[in-house]
Formats: sequence, structure tokens, C-alpha cells
Amino acid sequence: MENLRGKQKRYLRSEAHHLRPLFAVGKNGLTADWLEQLVGALDKRELIKVNILQNSDVTTDEVQTAIEAKTDITVVQTIGRVLVLYLPSSHAEFQKLSLEVSKI
Repeated sequence: MENLRGKQKRYLRSEAHHLRPLFAVGKNGLTADWLEQLVGALDKRELIKVNILQNSDVTTDEVQTAIEAKTDITVVQTIGRVLVLYLPSSHAEFQKLSLEVSKI
């Protein structure tokens, strides 16, 4: 996956602004199952927010590092305990955002 340029990240941040966190990292932390579900959800939506719960044993940085190391997901932004994640969909019918991003 190519690195996003500043303008592309800015566009994705603006698109994510109104989104609610779909996933949460709780005290079970970052399991392989959780990452798999995350990739599956991103394959349909391309952009989601993840909330790190107060009871979680992992920090925002640890979550970002784990996600970027184990998947092709790009962390577009972190706001407190919320991460904005982006992954272009492999299905043409879900590629609204990635088509826009590629034009920027």
C-alpha cells in the first residue's frame, strides 16, 4: 500500500469527521480475530474509527503500531483514544473513497 499524501489524509479526516467508532479495543487487546474483523469491515467501508476503551491495557500508540505492522491499514489520524483507519476496498462496489483519494 502506498503512503498517503497530506492532501489525501486531510480529505479522509474530513470524511471521517461525522463517523462514530465502529470498533473498540477492550481488555482483550489486539487479537488476530479482532484484526481480521477490522480488515473485513474496512473492506466494505474503507474508513472507520476505532475507540480504545478506558479498561484497555494497550495505548493508542501500541494499537497504531500493531495495526500498521500486521495489516495494510493506514492510520490516518489519532484523536485521544480514537483512531481513524483507512484501507482501500478490494471490491469495486465499495471503492467510493479510494477512487476519490486516488484523484487527489
